[in-house]
Amino acid sequence: MSRPPAAVPNILIVHCHDLGTWLSSYGHQVPSPHLGAFGEESVVFGRCFSTSPLCSPARGALWTGRYPHANGLQGLTHRGWEYHPGERTLPMHLAEAGFRTALIGLQHESRDDARTGFQETDCFTPSRAEEVAERAERWLMSHADDEQPFLLTCGMTEVHRDWPAERYPPQDAEGLDVPAYLPDNPFTREDLGSFASAIAVADRAFGRILSALRRTGLLERTLVIFTTDHGAPFPGAKSTLYDPGVNVALLMRVPPSLAPRPPGMVEDLVSHIDLLPTVLDLLGRPIPDDVHGESFAPLLRGESGRPRRSLLLEKTYHADYDPIRAVRTDRYKYIVNFEQRPLLALPPDLESSPTRRGMGDDHLRPRPAVELYDLHEDPDETVNLAEDGGHVEVRQALHRELFAALEATGDPLLDGPVPPPA
Repeated sequence: MSRPPAAVPNILIVHCHDLGTWLSSYGHQVPSPHLGAFGEESVVFGRCFSTSPLCSPARGALWTGRYPHANGLQGLTHRGWEYHPGERTLPMHLAEAGFRTALIGLQHESRDDARTGFQETDCFTPSRAEEVAERAERWLMSHADDEQPFLLTCGMTEVHRDWPAERYPPQDAEGLDVPAYLPDNPFTREDLGSFASAIAVADRAFGRILSALRRTGLLERTLVIFTTDHGAPFPGAKSTLYDPGVNVALLMRVPPSLAPRPPGMVEDLVSHIDLLPTVLDLLGRPIPDDVHGESFAPLLRGESGRPRRSLLLEKTYHADYDPIRAVRTDRYKYIVNFEQRPLLALPPDLESSPTRRGMGDDHLRPRPAVELYDLHEDPDETVNLAEDGGHVEVRQALHRELFAALEATGDPLLDGPVPPPA
């Protein structure tokens, strides 16, 4: 293990569940003042996407820089999925660079905390935001004078369902915007009010952690990153490859010594798998050849470079087998559904939600085998152009691109149905 020079910054990563982009920084009318203020000091990525619309696969890709079908996490860890042997995570890479690495709160990448790669793990269930913040405050205070740089990761259960009223008193739903993919009725608004309350709890916890970082004098030499695993926990978002299921918040407060880009919104396409190579690039560390992500450190440095042209998205298992693959460009999304399933296959937490009670059964009709959307003309992904004669060339080009990417990264789905874990 090499000892890093004194100028190497610390890294703090705070992540939550099921948030999507539901913050004031992204234009949502939800109470998130602490993250809103943080966003004013940060580079805010408007078009960052998780690789998958469910927890373990999304998180595994974030920490390894590799697609779920390659790293082994094609489904949820509590349903038997695990990293393949030899998978390397961001804390493993940073430990080799001389960092102290610690995890406080939630992880959902392995049933064995040690496999996440952190030197210190303080995992507990449920990882409620307030307790995560309290333990993070203590950790930061105890390491404020250390010369060794650290990676501290804080994971909170919020804003995952359920949202009991005694813990999350519902917000006034009349002031909330109902997204186009949800029916606007009292059931949905009741649900959104509870969701907003959970966001407020997560926001306050983030504020406490950031305040502790500031009090210790560490803020100005710490790269602070906030993100979530995937889209919001509503039908049409979570567990789908539509944008509401995979578009995620990513806010980065970067010390000027690392990258001089001023705060503001960035609309370049970015994937969660890009975070690991970006951090390594910012630190001047080599990026392993088997990492699928692309560093966007040049974007943060204000350097010219080739922007990411497209994103690969995937789902294999959630509550059951539901293999879907997609490629998203700036303008188009092309989706291939490998099995005959309902239009929306709702996981249990969405099936039992108030929103589900008010949405009827239209989502149970069969989904098409192939979907193609023009995201410029149809950002809500409602008009399937897959059989449209004017888009044959677009469809064929995206089909070739998708399957070439799956072939290049060794997707086992190309060999037939993926069996569940033993």
